Amino acid sequence: MRYVSWNVNGLRAVLGKGFMDYFSSCDPDVFCLQEIKLSDGQLDLDLPGYSCFYNYAEKKGYSGTAVFSKREPLSVIRGKDNEGRICALEFEDHFVVDVYTPNSQDELARLPFRLEWDGYFRSFVKELDAKKPVLICGDLNVAHKEIDIKNPKANVRNAGFTIEERESFSRLLESGFTDTFRHFYPDLKDAYSWWSYRFKARERNAGWRIDYWLVSDRAVDRVKAAGIDSQVTGSDHAPVYVDFY
Repeated sequence: MRYVSWNVNGLRAVLGKGFMDYFSSCDPDVFCLQEIKLSDGQLDLDLPGYSCFYNYAEKKGYSGTAVFSKREPLSVIRGKDNEGRICALEFEDHFVVDVYTPNSQDELARLPFRLEWDGYFRSFVKELDAKKPVLICGDLNVAHKEIDIKNPKANVRNAGFTIEERESFSRLLESGFTDTFRHFYPDLKDAYSWWSYRFKARERNAGWRIDYWLVSDRAVDRVKAAGIDSQVTGSDHAPVYVDFY
C-alpha cells in the first residue's frame, strides 16, 4: 500500500498547481497533508473512495493537518494543541500519525516551545506504539544529519538545524522508531524535500530533508520502499512516500 505525505503550504493554493494530477497518479491508500491553512467549511474537496479527516488550527490561514484514507479507520485522534498539528488514524494493525512540527522561527524565537512540543509528541507516539506499530509522517522541521542539508556549516544556528532540534529528533528515533528513507538510503546525498523560494534554491537543489516517514522499529520489515517525489512542484516541499504492508 502506498502512503504519501506532503506539506502543501496551503491546500487551496496547491489545488491550482497540479495537486489532483499528482494525487490521481500516485493512487495513495493514505495521503497525509500538513500546513493545509484551512478553517472548517472553507473547502469541500470531493475525493470519491476516500474518507477525509481534518485538524484545523484555531488561527485562520495557519498550520493544520489532514489525512485522506481509502480504508475507514477504527478511530481518529487529534492532538491537544490549538494549531491543528496532529491528525492520527487508527487501523486494525497500526496507527498513522500525521504531524506538522512547530518551526523554531527566526532568531530561534520559538525554540523553547518547539523543544517542549517535541517532548509532548514523543510521549504521544510512544503511548500509541505500546498498543500497535506506528507510522509517523510529516514536516518534522528538522534536518537530522549533515547529509540531510546542503550547507550544514552555514545553518548550524538556524531553525531546523540547531544542535538542540537534531538531538531532540535523535531522542525520538531512540524511543523506538526508524527513519525509513535512511533505512533504504543510508549514504545518499543531495536528497532533499524542502527548498527555500529564495535564490533559486530548488533549481540549484540547495535543500533540506525535513519531511519524513518514520516507523516503529519492530515494523521496519513491513516497509518495502521509501522515497521523495522531488519532481513534484506546487509547494516548497516535495511529497515523501512509503510502501507499507
